[in-house]
Amino acid sequence: MDRSIELGFANIDLQRRERTGIAEVIYGAGKDADQIAEIARQMYEHGETHILITRVEGEKAAYVNRKLSEVDIISNIYDDAHIIVTGGNHKPDGIGRIAVVTGGTSDIPVAEEAARTAEFLGNEVDRIYDVGVAGLHRLMAKVDIIRNATVVIAIAGMEGALASVVGGLVSAPVIAVPTSVGYGANLGGLSALLSMINSCASGVSVVNIDNGFGAGYQASLINHTGKTEK
Repeated sequence: MDRSIELGFANIDLQRRERTGIAEVIYGAGKDADQIAEIARQMYEHGETHILITRVEGEKAAYVNRKLSEVDIISNIYDDAHIIVTGGNHKPDGIGRIAVVTGGTSDIPVAEEAARTAEFLGNEVDRIYDVGVAGLHRLMAKVDIIRNATVVIAIAGMEGALASVVGGLVSAPVIAVPTSVGYGANLGGLSALLSMINSCASGVSVVNIDNGFGAGYQASLINHTGKTEK
């Protein structure tokens, strides 16, 4: 039997957790603050106390937070990731740890979206930031931490070389995230995307430009492989 809530501007899927193990996530971009708050309220009232809202920031995030507090829903804003979480993160129950690695400091907003998403979904995360190939010694100084991970998320703009380098150093799956960071010929992340897709390192998969959420979600699935409960 279909279980959904029709709001006119949104149709909330209440069976997502039953099908996939993870409840529907609210994508905040393109929705106004009142719409986001109403979707979250309806989900909460139908039993989804842990809710992840992505791509919401600044005054919009603050407004959503206030609206939720008015109906006694406690939420936290993570400005660094442009994310709001209600009910806190799920208890860590993955089979290992996820390493989130960035080429540069400018990649951190995308990295935090990935890291916060993974933590929300019940994973322990190691952050290794600003270790790009322009100073390879920085990456090698952290390689033991990276090799200890069950899955690695490699995030980089410019030419996107980090994913190939990491892929040649670890035995774990590597999820590459191209970012829109870079000068003109970076083409808003397209150059990094093409470099990562053409990686000569085995075991590298690629998500879309700036898609930290998608990488964090996929990493969580890998880190829960073999578990019977989420």
